[in-house]
Amino acid sequence: MSTRICLIRHGETDWNVARRMQGHTDIPLNSTGRAQACRLAASLADEHFAAIYTSDLLRARQTAEAVAHRFALHVQPEPGLRERNYGGFQGLTYDEAKAKYPDVYARFEQRITTDAFPGGGESLEMFFERVRQTLTAIAERHPDADILVVCHGGVLDMVHRIAAALPLTRKRDFPIGNATVNWLEYDQGRWVILAWDERSHLDDSLDELPT
Repeated sequence: MSTRICLIRHGETDWNVARRMQGHTDIPLNSTGRAQACRLAASLADEHFAAIYTSDLLRARQTAEAVAHRFALHVQPEPGLRERNYGGFQGLTYDEAKAKYPDVYARFEQRITTDAFPGGGESLEMFFERVRQTLTAIAERHPDADILVVCHGGVLDMVHRIAAALPLTRKRDFPIGNATVNWLEYDQGRWVILAWDERSHLDDSLDELPT
């Protein structure tokens, strides 16, 4: 009674291009991101999804709706699939955050797992647990089915670490592209990566910056 989950990072936004931290800021897809969502939908045409879940942030919802339209499925928004809350870092480029919060940024680069961002942001441990609980609940809701989940780069980072048993302190060394396809299987508490960062349907895809 395993569940297969197709996980998608949303399509490109202008803030992705500018390398600006989005977090919970509600940024829409740009023209490239909308085209990526259409190509994604076409690439998944032969799949049979029982449900489609998405982060409730606009960039993810727009990506999910492009796929849902092809399958005539209702998109189910799930706030637990949101990107990490970057607090005061949101809206800043990495260079701007480093200049404005040098001490906090240094610890951010060191991946101190208990540190939360100034201005109400999440720590890595808080974010990891939110993603784990949310995705597990979704998977257990749909035994023996395939489902689609549209989320964010940071969420996919946490998911990969869950399935591959990688520590939060380890710097990311795996790709996470806009609108690429990732497949995982969930069976009685065990996660397995089936495919990662498949992007043959795309002309180009920006990778999430490694942190």
